[in-house]
Amino acid sequence: MTGRTRKPGFASRPGDLESWIKAADMPPASKAAGEAFTARLTIDITPELRGRIKVAAFRRGITVADMLRDLLAREFPSTEGDPI
Repeated sequence: MTGRTRKPGFASRPGDLESWIKAADMPPASKAAGEAFTARLTIDITPELRGRIKVAAFRRGITVADMLRDLLAREFPSTEGDPI
């Protein structure tokens, strides 16, 4: 039997910053500019806060993801001249 070859880990990071944080020059025409590319963001919150967030989204008739995207977009608006 031959030895195992070492594969990169599931969550291994690329060697350089540019390939890790990648932005497109031009989004596809079929999607809006803000929906062209997405990235997953993971945060740790208490079960109680998670419950409050889910209830608030349900009462507004939207998904938690959509509600939090809107909240983050309001809190961190895009400004001209930002490097990223």
